[in-house]
Amino acid sequence: MNIVACIKQVPDTAAKLQVVDSHVTWGDSPLIVNPWDEYAYEEALLLKEKFGGKATAISMGPETALEALKTCLAVGCDEAYLISDPALKGSDASATAYTLAKAVQKLGDVDLVLLGKQAVDGDTGLTAAMLGRYLGWTVLTQVIKIVEIDPNAKTIKVERFMEEGRQVCSAKLPAVVSVIKGINEPRYPSFMGIRKAAKATIPQWGVADLGIEPGKVGKAGACVVWPEIYPMPVKETKVELIEGSSPQEIAAKLADKLIAEKVI
Repeated sequence: MNIVACIKQVPDTAAKLQVVDSHVTWGDSPLIVNPWDEYAYEEALLLKEKFGGKATAISMGPETALEALKTCLAVGCDEAYLISDPALKGSDASATAYTLAKAVQKLGDVDLVLLGKQAVDGDTGLTAAMLGRYLGWTVLTQVIKIVEIDPNAKTIKVERFMEEGRQVCSAKLPAVVSVIKGINEPRYPSFMGIRKAAKATIPQWGVADLGIEPGKVGKAGACVVWPEIYPMPVKETKVELIEGSSPQEIAAKLADKLIAEKVI
């Protein structure tokens, strides 16, 4: 099987984001592989180990994203590709999905594309569905288990985690699958894997390499634009401790205060 994991480099989840001059910044916080995407590349590796074939990681972003791709190589991915071009700046989820679709098509003969359910920075959760639409493939989201794959029949069966329970779906390959926490336990890179990845040369593709018209990506190709970004106003709060000789007295005082504030 030829499996592709789409990953994104994001700020560490412990980073404190700030808005400076209408731009979001996380200062000198470290950049990491999007935590949701760790489940995607791990599932790609598990499927490769079970069925054979190749696991490839691709990412769209600046050159710093090479480090995220090296993490994928360190844990066992066979190949990695970075899509980086100034023309991509300002891309929204739709333009990103379009670009990723072009990269998947360039790789050719792909059976399955895996993504995390969302990125912790943008948090839209739209890329997987849009990617499937651009490719014209089946889209399976919120997947918590890949039940079975028949490479010969080109079919896949998965369990989707729903609010009402679990939904079992069968579909034809190729497909785009977004996965959630619980589908697996991402592995740690080995020392030898880290050394090998550090020496690896990761090919970079620009929009011209993918046959993309610049007007279809970046701000020009975005369906959604952010004219201004500003921080939420700081709310001033205060804490008041209510004291009393008994729980009943404290409860009565609390009720009186809530009534006075017209909360109840």
